[in-house]
Amino acid sequence: MLKVLLPTIMLLPTALLSSQKSLWTNTTTHSLLIATISLHWLLPTYYPHKNLTQWTSIDQISSPLLVLSCWLLPLMILASQNHLQHEPPTRKRIFITTLITVQPLLLLAFSATELMLFYITFEATLIPTLILITRWGSQPERLSAGIYLLFYTLISSLPLLVTILYLHTHIGTLYLTMLKLSHPTLTTSWTDLLLSLALLMAFMVKAPLYGLHLWLPKAHVEAPIAGSMLLAALLLKLGGYGIMRLTLLINPLSPHLHYSFLTLALWGALMTSSICLRQTDLKSLIAYSSVSHMGLVIAASILQTHWSFSGAMILMISHGLTSSMLFCLANTTYERTHSRTLLLTRGLQPLLPLMATWWLLANLTNMALPPTTNLMAELTIMTALFNWSTLTIILTGTATLLTASYTLFMLLTTQRGTLPTHITSLQNSSTREHLLMILHITPLLLLILKPEMISGMPL
Repeated sequence: MLKVLLPTIMLLPTALLSSQKSLWTNTTTHSLLIATISLHWLLPTYYPHKNLTQWTSIDQISSPLLVLSCWLLPLMILASQNHLQHEPPTRKRIFITTLITVQPLLLLAFSATELMLFYITFEATLIPTLILITRWGSQPERLSAGIYLLFYTLISSLPLLVTILYLHTHIGTLYLTMLKLSHPTLTTSWTDLLLSLALLMAFMVKAPLYGLHLWLPKAHVEAPIAGSMLLAALLLKLGGYGIMRLTLLINPLSPHLHYSFLTLALWGALMTSSICLRQTDLKSLIAYSSVSHMGLVIAASILQTHWSFSGAMILMISHGLTSSMLFCLANTTYERTHSRTLLLTRGLQPLLPLMATWWLLANLTNMALPPTTNLMAELTIMTALFNWSTLTIILTGTATLLTASYTLFMLLTTQRGTLPTHITSLQNSSTREHLLMILHITPLLLLILKPEMISGMPL
């Protein structure tokens, strides 16, 4: 664990002390090296806890998410090079350091075995994201987006802190491996029902559940590209991961709780997919699509069966890479046309033909075409849900239909059709952008060859 954590922390002096010319090269290569070192966590084992130390351990549930958070740092640094070109060097350094500080926090959050440490790191990831959105966002509305993000997260997570302290006084320990051995303290009385609701609520807001998701499109639209990638690929996964970790403690879940959450999650997947069909803003469309995908993850992780857990795990990883790639693509068009409106960025295929290939690949993975892990994940989740209740197939089926339709709508409006008259010439796509897309899409296409690495199940 330390052999990844320490180099990550040493990235901070690297970013602060590098000369101006070698700043980007140093940070990118260093973080890519860390990402390649972290790949060995993916080896599946029979052991429930690898690398067990006093505070952290690596599990089959957490190892894919840990590798994903290591993998995304170099990609975020690569993606934000262009819009930081004209900023003074000190501001560039501050930007890179805020990006780097998120990573050790995320690594600790995903591998914590102590609930209190998990809570602290879960909340601490909020600070750098808030700095990113409110400082480097592109419009004055970024302040209201930051306030939305802050208050949604804080109001939902204070009850979580109270519940964690209550559990500590009753059980005497917050160590996850010990909690699994002790009897479930939360029974079916009303107070315990409220406590288990408080346990789940913080993660439901973070994941986000439909109805508590209003901060997400706002934050995504206002955030710079690195902020969007961070939010979509990693911070939403914190919510799903928290649900998967803590539902095991509330065993068995009271039907009052899980019926309401399941219906909201599935209905939300349906609703947000249909909201996507009416979007005019490209970034907001991608943000709503991630709400609908995470709805499936929430529904699956509340079911608590083996199938649904592995489906949720695979969907979290593949959605992290896909939505991050879509945000990068949206950013490349935004940097050239300075507009996120779908009507003003039509017909870009003849101008940027290679980018159109990336658009096609990203959209096909987003709508879960067969050779991708997205399809495997959605199928496992749907099978698990169908096994639980046959009626859910109506909701999940229409949700997939709508997903396919809005994805194709996005592809056709951005790439096809006549070119708007105000676009006369566009800057060519650079090697950096193509490398960024390759680093997003190759893990997605390779993971289907060995999906048990990310399925969260010991072999």
